Amino acid sequence: MTNNQLTDSGQLRHFLTIEGLKKPLLTEIMDRAEQFSSISSRQVKKVPLLRGKTIVNLFFENSTRTRTTFEIAAKRLSADVINLNISTSATSKGESLLDTLHNLEAMHSDMFVVRHNESGAAEFIAQHVAPHVSVINAGDGCHAHPTQAMLDMFTIRRHKQHFPDLCVAIVGDILHSRVARSQIQALATLGVGEIRVIAPKTLLPADCQTLGVHVYHDMEAGLEGVDIIITLRLQLERMEGAMLPSAREFFHSYGLTEEKLLFAKPDAIVMHPGPINRGVEIASTVADGPQSVILEQVTHGIAVRMAVMSMALGSQPEQYEAMT
Repeated sequence: MTNNQLTDSGQLRHFLTIEGLKKPLLTEIMDRAEQFSSISSRQVKKVPLLRGKTIVNLFFENSTRTRTTFEIAAKRLSADVINLNISTSATSKGESLLDTLHNLEAMHSDMFVVRHNESGAAEFIAQHVAPHVSVINAGDGCHAHPTQAMLDMFTIRRHKQHFPDLCVAIVGDILHSRVARSQIQALATLGVGEIRVIAPKTLLPADCQTLGVHVYHDMEAGLEGVDIIITLRLQLERMEGAMLPSAREFFHSYGLTEEKLLFAKPDAIVMHPGPINRGVEIASTVADGPQSVILEQVTHGIAVRMAVMSMALGSQPEQYEAMT
């Protein structure tokens, strides 16, 4: 899969997963996002890097935050954006997914941003698109969400600078979370000192120990001395059977409260990929508190997605620098 993501010269062609990518490429994404981050404060929030390119958002799964930030990012790069309404498209009338893709290619599309409830869907699409088309995975099943992981890494770097010095705790539904998998891969690639996961046994994957993480079932022990706390949404729509006694019981044991936050370092930051279930994964006083960077994550998502799209479509940093 990794080779499929890169060109023969090692440049990004698709962005399907963090797995297998090297530290210099992840660093390049963050560095380029840093360049783009100032655009949002301008009166005219556009650069013409992708002028003439057509980007199609193919969201087979509902999303507001992710689709909107991808759309804003593409428009700030001056690309033309099409949001395909899957529920009313030809795929709902019996047309195959590949037929839909080939018709979109015939309209000279340059990139597909794909969100799908089936793991591996983005990779499948990337294997069948024309050579000039790039595919960005905006979340596939329980598998991967690479741009979310990279905006999280960018947010962490903005606050903490040096990844090897950090201890990061990921709390909640690890089993069903594509975000957690991508975060763990990115943190490991960037050389984070320690990665912890905190969850009940029913919400941990069977191969959790092979991911290079330290497993905790107790919040107080798991949060002791950490620099970063990432709380995850309970993926209730992906759960089968009784994995949790109740949302109230989960909050009591694993919800992030002001009292539990005290076990982390005083300058620890709190993150959440969204959408937030207040009073389930995190207390409102923490989500809205001084250590929360949750809204910053949303803002940084635009710059990171601009970086990924511009890299996949071959624009060079010097082109942007010449425009500033």
